[in-house]
Amino acid sequence: MCTACPAGGTLSGRAEKEPRAGQESLTVGSWRPTISEVHGLALHGPAVRSIFVFRGVKESMRVLFIGDIVGSPGRQIVRDRLADIVAQRRIDLVIANGENSASGFGITPRLAEELLRMGIDVLTGGNHSWDRKEILEFLPHEPRLLRPANFPEGNPGSGLYVGTARNDVKYAVLNLQGRVFMTPIDDPFRKADSELARIPEDVAFVFVDMHAETTSEKIAMGWYLDGRVTVVVGTHTHVTTADEHVYPQGTAYITDVGMTGPHGGVIGMERNGIIGKFLNGLPARFDVASGDVQMNCVLIETDDEGPRNGAGRLRARSIERVQFCID
Repeated sequence: MCTACPAGGTLSGRAEKEPRAGQESLTVGSWRPTISEVHGLALHGPAVRSIFVFRGVKESMRVLFIGDIVGSPGRQIVRDRLADIVAQRRIDLVIANGENSASGFGITPRLAEELLRMGIDVLTGGNHSWDRKEILEFLPHEPRLLRPANFPEGNPGSGLYVGTARNDVKYAVLNLQGRVFMTPIDDPFRKADSELARIPEDVAFVFVDMHAETTSEKIAMGWYLDGRVTVVVGTHTHVTTADEHVYPQGTAYITDVGMTGPHGGVIGMERNGIIGKFLNGLPARFDVASGDVQMNCVLIETDDEGPRNGAGRLRARSIERVQFCID
């Protein structure tokens, strides 16, 4: 059993009107929230799309972002747990980074379709988006599968998706990739400017996945977009950071959400191969690890009572780290 998910608790369906212990640290301008330890979910089983139809139209949003899904263990925990999480947490929109879902490197058309059928609404990507050659022809035909928008013009696919959530609120998801210690592609900051200008005015919720190596580049993007988007999350390192907070102008932020997959290795890969490469410097085969399978996520709630941000989008009320484990 995952040590982050001790036995004996439950996940309730509370409306969460009253702040929980540590909840006050998730409000605007805060920097030191506590991590939620979530366990004891309802009975597991395949996702059923009909379970996701809730309520009437409302302007507030409850959004779940799932950290980088790694290999079959990552896909399996999403398959087992997502439907229960969405039902019990009353989630309006599910976004996940899927660039490592095919044996840790890339994503295939079959796996993209499989993850979308599980209840994920939009899949983001990163530097591994191109690892499987069969995805190149598929990207233009599935707009919910994104790759970083700041790859040079002419590459297949898109880095921006606009849709309507389960509660009928319009949303946009923007995927960007950093350049520090990564492939020197187009400037993600200026690309963010041009892509945000394309989003229709009636889109209430704007989410950004900044796939980058360094904390500084991701934090800079968070400040750059504060008051212009609802959420900026960092992905890529597979290690959850403890800096989730809401910026002064209402943009929720975390430097890295972490990884959905086996934590018994090294960032999702079998540890002996990684250690061997560090010891001898020789090429090595990297296989997906096993054991301690976790689903690292963040849950974002918007403020439906206060004013919109300067761009006319919803402000975030809170961002919370949540972990789910395989018992």
